[in-house]
Amino acid sequence: MSLTKERKLTLITEYGANEKDTGSSASQVALLTTRISELTEHLKANPKDFSCQRGLMILVGRRRRLLNFIKKQATPEEYKAFITRLGLRK
Repeated sequence: MSLTKERKLTLITEYGANEKDTGSSASQVALLTTRISELTEHLKANPKDFSCQRGLMILVGRRRRLLNFIKKQATPEEYKAFITRLGLRK
């Protein structure tokens, strides 16, 4: 259920400035988005896994705060491009 090293490295390289840029908001949002999608699939198969559901809500909140930060820093066009690149609504 967790991300593999290779998958993390590709996401960080794609969304960060370089392959070592794990702290940038964009790379963190990309990692959280993939974790959220994996947990969502798990919850579809196991709807009574409430501890997983709580963890998912925590991750969604963390991603929302990071997206708000990116929205303040970037222009509206850059933010819209980033959201569509991740496949998120809005």
